[in-house]
Amino acid sequence: MKVLETNKAPGAIGPYSQGFEVNGFVFTSGQIPVDPASGEVPEGITAQAEQSCKNVGAILEAAGISFANVIKTTCFLSDMGDFAAFNEVYARYFISKPARSCVAVKALPKGVLCEIEAIAAK
Repeated sequence: MKVLETNKAPGAIGPYSQGFEVNGFVFTSGQIPVDPASGEVPEGITAQAEQSCKNVGAILEAAGISFANVIKTTCFLSDMGDFAAFNEVYARYFISKPARSCVAVKALPKGVLCEIEAIAAK
């Protein structure tokens, strides 16, 4: 097992890793829309979805792969009313259309609107 760590994605705010590489698979922790440079969260679902995607991409890059390698995502929204706007951003990054679950949750860390985790194959 190889721990994945990059300063291009937010550092873990708890007892977990940004990601792991195991037997040719990459597993990312859920990425919330925190800008790793400033620590700030952008306003609105479009900007937050964009930042969450960028954070997932940074971990994939640390593993030497890209969005094209993603085979499954799990997406969390604090409001299903944001589903269409979230999908518009998501579709620009996950162009291979991986398998996906998308669920509404009561709350997310730091009060953000979305979170994305991914599983990829090398």
